[in-house]
Amino acid sequence: MEAGERNDVDANCETPEQEAEQEPKPVAEYIVDLVAGAKRASGRVASLQTAIKNQALFAMAEALEAKTDELLEANQQDLDAFGSAPEKKAVADRLRLTEQRIGDMASGIREVAQLPDPVGSMSSMWARPNGMEVGRVRVPIGVIGIIYESRPNVTADSAALCLKSGNVCVLRGGSEAIHSNRAIAAVLSEAAEKAGVPAGAITFIDRPDRELVPILLKQDAFIDLIIPRGGESLMKLIAEHSTIPVVKHDAGVCHIYVDVSADPAMAEAICVNAKVQRPSTCNAVETVLIHQSMARILLPKLAESLRSAKVEIRGCPKTCQLIPEAKPASEQDYGKEFLDLVLAIKIVKNMDEAMDHIARYGSRHTEAIVTSDYSRSMRFLKEVDASAVLVNVSTRLNDGYQFGLGAEIGISTSRIHARGPMGLEELTCFKFIVLGSGQLRE
Repeated sequence: MEAGERNDVDANCETPEQEAEQEPKPVAEYIVDLVAGAKRASGRVASLQTAIKNQALFAMAEALEAKTDELLEANQQDLDAFGSAPEKKAVADRLRLTEQRIGDMASGIREVAQLPDPVGSMSSMWARPNGMEVGRVRVPIGVIGIIYESRPNVTADSAALCLKSGNVCVLRGGSEAIHSNRAIAAVLSEAAEKAGVPAGAITFIDRPDRELVPILLKQDAFIDLIIPRGGESLMKLIAEHSTIPVVKHDAGVCHIYVDVSADPAMAEAICVNAKVQRPSTCNAVETVLIHQSMARILLPKLAESLRSAKVEIRGCPKTCQLIPEAKPASEQDYGKEFLDLVLAIKIVKNMDEAMDHIARYGSRHTEAIVTSDYSRSMRFLKEVDASAVLVNVSTRLNDGYQFGLGAEIGISTSRIHARGPMGLEELTCFKFIVLGSGQLRE
């Protein structure tokens, strides 16, 4: 064969080594390679200057808006595959992207960029009798694994918050949103890297294998914290398998107590907004408790507004007397996260009964009171145990964006490390620094 000629048989045949390279890696090997790469990137991400992080965040927001059509196309693939059965309605709403929701994602990223950088801030410094100075400074946690279901916006929120707080994120979304999450992660990581962020800072697990999560949860050599966002089955899986510290929230069984001194118009507006504005979220109200002296004043108009919004009411016997179309509430309806246009209503004798009900059935997520009595509102704030306790506002406002934290990575009901909406500060920890001049321990 003359030089320059081509052996067509050899050109069209692949060696066994080439064929092996094209086969997917085993799940365990795939995960270890990904998280090891994330760990290697974490030191460089932790030391990024604030200006570079902010520049990257603005670029990420712009890229999301520029790629809106592509993101909507990817999301439609997920929606088509997920289906439209009535029982899937709540999850489908979480899964769905719109131009407005993509715009909100971009706005959330820009707000994160404009927030103070927590990394390097020092809460205090003090001098010891031997002359050395001791201080505490905020530092990134390191590599944070986020395991979530349904909501594609979590991909953008998590990436933005982790980057600004100097952390690497490892993102594992649900299989029902694989196309949406893949597209969002690709847009964000490309924009961030072009702005000077190390590759691997936004690590996306691009495989939907079910056996993947238990393996991921054992990677404590590479991952420093797990934050789950999802339903009861996901929380149980993580609790059973994780060897990595976990910050999580349980179900969002949220209550509103309408006190004897509440303004009826305000109470009606708050209850309707908390149920109707977006019922599939964890901070939507699930049970309204009404003081018996307010029931006849409030319930007729409240029922009319709920009826107009197509809300199904499940009430206690007294509620059913005042609202004929209400269905009798079962014991299981109290303490249930409906995630739909369904609302339980119970008439209570007094504030003590309301707080007892909340303590028994609530999930310590979000609890609210509507009242014009200052002392009673202060008592409610003090005695009700939840990640957020609200006075005269909708439960839907327990949200990182609404609290001025920028996007949030989740709402924690844990008592250790972080509680409530998790923003930038909650994604950092402290280290001690000591400045001396030769001091020794005697």
